Amino acid sequence: MATPVVIGVGDFKNRSQKVEDAIEPAKLMLEAIRRAIKDTNLSSTASSTLQSSIDSIAVVETWTWPYPDLAGLIAKDLGVSPRYKQVSPHGGNQPAKIFDEAARRISVGEAKVAVVTGGEALASLTACAVAKKMPPPGWTKSAENVDSVFTASNTSLLPPSLGSIHSVGVPIQVYPMYENAFRAHRGQSIQQNNEESGHLYSEFAKVAEHNPVAWNYGKTADSPEAITTVTKKNRMICFPYPLLMNAFNTINLAGACILTSTDYARELGIPESRWIYPLGGAGTKDVDNFWERPNFHSSPCISRSIDASLQVSGLTKDDIDLYDFYSCFPIVPKIACDHLGLDIKNPAKPITLLGGLTSFGGAGNNYSMHALTEMVRQLRRGDKKNGLVLANGGVLGYQHVVCLSSQPRKNGSAYPGKNPLPELLSDLPVPPIEEHPEGEATIETYTVEYNRDGSLKRGYIVGRLESNSHRFLAIDADAKTLKELSNQSEEQIGRSGWVRKDTEKEGRSLFSFERATKL
Repeated sequence: MATPVVIGVGDFKNRSQKVEDAIEPAKLMLEAIRRAIKDTNLSSTASSTLQSSIDSIAVVETWTWPYPDLAGLIAKDLGVSPRYKQVSPHGGNQPAKIFDEAARRISVGEAKVAVVTGGEALASLTACAVAKKMPPPGWTKSAENVDSVFTASNTSLLPPSLGSIHSVGVPIQVYPMYENAFRAHRGQSIQQNNEESGHLYSEFAKVAEHNPVAWNYGKTADSPEAITTVTKKNRMICFPYPLLMNAFNTINLAGACILTSTDYARELGIPESRWIYPLGGAGTKDVDNFWERPNFHSSPCISRSIDASLQVSGLTKDDIDLYDFYSCFPIVPKIACDHLGLDIKNPAKPITLLGGLTSFGGAGNNYSMHALTEMVRQLRRGDKKNGLVLANGGVLGYQHVVCLSSQPRKNGSAYPGKNPLPELLSDLPVPPIEEHPEGEATIETYTVEYNRDGSLKRGYIVGRLESNSHRFLAIDADAKTLKELSNQSEEQIGRSGWVRKDTEKEGRSLFSFERATKL
């Protein structure tokens, strides 16, 4: 069995948002790969040998542009014919997952040199769409017609379900529901919770301010007050998250890692001081329907992915010196910290190397690829030994965790031969779902969505029937209920009300704090 090592990492940022400077994702990735090759510090001849030896290319699917064969296109531009080519499914967990799988291919001899890469050009695509220059000039012909920019907040794209009937299920709605439940579970006030989130993201912004790859590099970090205070520029999206607590995806970024075996690294002449060892990885997913999960104050797939990754890597949490937790919204690093016993406001160890998806840049599915490249750089410095990257996807649905180190696995043991976790967590206790609820009920969690002008749009409720504790979904029944739900001086979770069917839309339920005259 071979021992996998990372020998090169690279990132590329196209900060220009001019139409004439628009570079498509494949070209961004190609430049990141070239920078990763340069990062090996090999001579031009040895670099050419390395490039020609690439026999595995795995690419994180891009939000920006639907390519007919993205891995094949990159291979062609590199002048190689890899025996393994892959474009991942969508998901923010994918960078860590394809990295883990590439290390495994190196370990079992299925690959000699593996490239993992990903990139987005959503800022350039947005500029071209605004200028009505679609498709962007010179970009590769797409696999399907593209006339607008993909957004993860479009509820019309939800698959038919109880969620789509209630127009709820996209990230900007569901992550806030988890934050609200996490707050109530810990007995925090709304103000305490908001201050905690503002402090967390301000600290993240300070990291991005000094990270040259970050979209906000050089920009003075926002203060906690600036992040928590709702203004016209920092409007409330879905309570409790204003804009500056949401991921910012309008960026042009790509990243890449090159992996090989210690034997080939040695043959190429790459010094051991440049090697970083993947130790192991693990990942799983919760059910896609968020209302079918055990609760909204924890994430079993985060907890189990972290624990299993540490276990297969031969580490404990005390061995980790550096973390990078995916952070599309504050709740993800909060849940990870809570599980690991780290103080959310003052963690004993770094919990972001990049600065979060608001300040570093969302990078579509590819954020954690940059966490991997930065983890490699920081571990090479020598003052830290072990690192852990948590990559999150979907609506707290998919997770993959990898551990890396400046030292090889203990006792010379082989890289783990498989993902230790099942593809889906199916052993979790879930309350029965009532699709047509009627009667007295209690709020389990909720969020309130706002219009762009700051006015109230709609309330979304996950509740429990008092009669049998079955769970249900509902929207606010009327303006009075919506206004009460938006009251930030009183905790809404645990409050009682009544749920009934909506006579205007089949299958939809309405929640009110006042009992209707007829149920």
